[in-house]
Amino acid sequence: MPNDPLDAIPPAFAEPVESFLAWLELERGLSANTLQAYARDLVQCATFMQQRGAADWNEVDAALMSQWTGHLSMCDYARTSQSRKLSALRMLARHLVRENTRQDDFTELASSPKLTRKLPEVLSAQEVTRLLEAPSSATPHGLRDRAILELFYSSGLRVTELCELLLQSVDLEEGYVRVFGKGSKERIAPIGGAAIKAVRDYLAGGRARFVKARTGSELFLSQQGKAISRKMVWVMIKDCARKAGIKKPIKPHLLRHSFATHLLEGGADLRAIQEMLGHADISTTQIYTAVQSSRLADEHALYHPRGKGPKRMR
Repeated sequence: MPNDPLDAIPPAFAEPVESFLAWLELERGLSANTLQAYARDLVQCATFMQQRGAADWNEVDAALMSQWTGHLSMCDYARTSQSRKLSALRMLARHLVRENTRQDDFTELASSPKLTRKLPEVLSAQEVTRLLEAPSSATPHGLRDRAILELFYSSGLRVTELCELLLQSVDLEEGYVRVFGKGSKERIAPIGGAAIKAVRDYLAGGRARFVKARTGSELFLSQQGKAISRKMVWVMIKDCARKAGIKKPIKPHLLRHSFATHLLEGGADLRAIQEMLGHADISTTQIYTAVQSSRLADEHALYHPRGKGPKRMR
């Protein structure tokens, strides 16, 4: 692949990393983007270890691991970045033991940085309505963008999942979409009535305008007739948010977070939300209960006679 991160790895460290990444791809089904991120982290670590005197992975020990974690801290990497880099190395070390390349796990004594979990930003129901109504229904681009936004919010898809949707994955009669999420895991996500109408309108009066000679079966197309990119979706959402007068920072997951939070506020079961989002672990979904609790606390502080008063006055 072009710009392969492994091109920069010290040769003596390369083969175990290549084997590990191949195992992740074949056995775990990780995406190309995730594999590249792991590769970059491991190349960085291997280069550091070689500079500190290790000939290969067999010579990496607890002392070198301590130097590595200290180096990451001194370089002012965010704690999330430090944790990700250490996680990649832990997985490699366990792979080396599993393959009998090493007898011990050299990361066993390494401690991960403590993470503070930041609550995701969400839109209010009123802000979502303004955002969804921002695209014009009078143009093919507007029909496409409205369908993207409606489906995004209705089904809680990840941006990549939305961009990779195929025509045959969407069943508008039954009201669901078949999604292949992280690790190529398949799930069924429901589609609400407003989203079904928006997608139908786009298929009837918008998609054909984007079709080119080599267009495939992707649902949402760019001007070039190819699958719309994540970057284009992000730019579109930011533009619609500006038109809707929304001042909150706009990120790709904003509608997905809002989808989950609004479901929870409406009384949906947390396990059902977990399944719709495609979370492997319920603890990932539980962040939305913290969002709800935080919002309730703000309401109490603002309106209760014995509350703390409006936050803007503190």
